[in-house]
Amino acid sequence: ESAGGGKEMKLAFDFTYGNPAVLLKKLDNVDVTRKQLIESGVTPKIVMTFRGNASYFTQTDLAAVKETDRADALKVAAKLREMRRAPGVQGMEQCNLPLADRKLNPANLMPQVKLVPNGWIALGVYQQQGYAYIAP
Repeated sequence: ESAGGGKEMKLAFDFTYGNPAVLLKKLDNVDVTRKQLIESGVTPKIVMTFRGNASYFTQTDLAAVKETDRADALKVAAKLREMRRAPGVQGMEQCNLPLADRKLNPANLMPQVKLVPNGWIALGVYQQQGYAYIAP
């Protein structure tokens, strides 16, 4: 980080949405934010965390997703794959806590997303490292 602190920006986004169309819009907004930072000469360091009902959309198996939501769920998965490769995206993390209640198997997590035991603890650690907490 530069002495002025303006050369990089650390952002931790906390996704909990159960509606994949809403989640997709929020992911698009994170991507716009990432691009705007780069265009302004700031290096983004972005982590994206998933918990609550957003957990349905980090899975390779969409059996637990309502049929009416599956098309949007596939768009979310494609966006996550695209963003994971994008400059400035440090990582994506899925909290383990909500999975059992929702009958989601950790083995079905997208390879782009890392399983963490507790998303709140992970977010706390990110904040201690200077990441701004954002609940989009």
